[in-house]
Amino acid sequence: MRLTTLCLSGSLVLALPAFGADTLESCITEKNDTRRLACYDRIAGRAPRASDAVSMEQSGPPAHLRVTARESRGSTLSERWELAADDKRGLFLFRPYKPVYLLPLRWSDNPNEQPRGYTARSTADEASPVKQIEAKFQLSFKTKLLENVLGDNGDLWFGYTQQSNWQLYSKGESSPFRETVFEPEFMGVLRTNIDVLGMKWRFLNIGVNHQSNGRSDPYSRSWNRIYAQFGLEGKDFALLVKPWYRIPEKASTDDNRDILDYMGRGEVLGIWKRDGHVLSLTLRHSLRLGEVSRGSAAIDWAFPLQGFLKGHMQLFTGYGESLIDYNHRQTVFGLGISLAQWL
Repeated sequence: MRLTTLCLSGSLVLALPAFGADTLESCITEKNDTRRLACYDRIAGRAPRASDAVSMEQSGPPAHLRVTARESRGSTLSERWELAADDKRGLFLFRPYKPVYLLPLRWSDNPNEQPRGYTARSTADEASPVKQIEAKFQLSFKTKLLENVLGDNGDLWFGYTQQSNWQLYSKGESSPFRETVFEPEFMGVLRTNIDVLGMKWRFLNIGVNHQSNGRSDPYSRSWNRIYAQFGLEGKDFALLVKPWYRIPEKASTDDNRDILDYMGRGEVLGIWKRDGHVLSLTLRHSLRLGEVSRGSAAIDWAFPLQGFLKGHMQLFTGYGESLIDYNHRQTVFGLGISLAQWL
């Protein structure tokens, strides 16, 4: 009896490989990454160590699959500012910053035909014809200059943004650029990762910003700021809170010393992203009451067209749509395309 049992057991053991033999077809159809790799190893005659199998199961899918999954969810504040170790890309690479767009159609309900500043010398003597419809575009990038200056934290970035208003349809005036604003800045970014009000406070950004239109009187406008930016993040949503302090200038040369009462003393930017759509709301305010309670609101909506190309709609109302218009109130609607967004 014992001999019979041993013979049957041996026959079953010998038969098992035949019934469960690995083939290329069976490996290809295996959906689990770990088991599929083990199947190929068995065909090649390589027996993986037990520790390898455990390590693979615990670590999840390979790195390239993890990156693909993250990218499918869209960019996050960590990816945009390279806060986590997996998001680091090195120094001196061009990275997205503010939205990059072209609006061939930009319509204003109240074009600024006679710009005025705080002083007489910064106010135009007479009005100039400005068409209600013009073109507008914005270019923006940032690059990292230093990394981990505070142990494993703290990066130094340089950012640059250029925005132009182009009287494209003013053929009689040779289609001039009505206004171009240059905005370089340096930013120190600290990773925080603190839970705040159901969101994750990702970073603190301390920056120095210069903004000017590079023109002479009476159209010269410029200011310098020190700011702090708090970046918070939730599901499909980011919130950037940015108060600033204007660096004082000499009264004899300051032609827009009242700019804070129009362009505001800070801004709040909310960004929603889902299924390729990016919707942002920017609010600025003077943080004052009474006659100097002024500000602006802007809504940008980018929607999918083809690949990275998106359609772009922009609605702005209030003061400071451009630097030459810092104290001019208007409502503006623009339509065009964009190549990069906040997220």
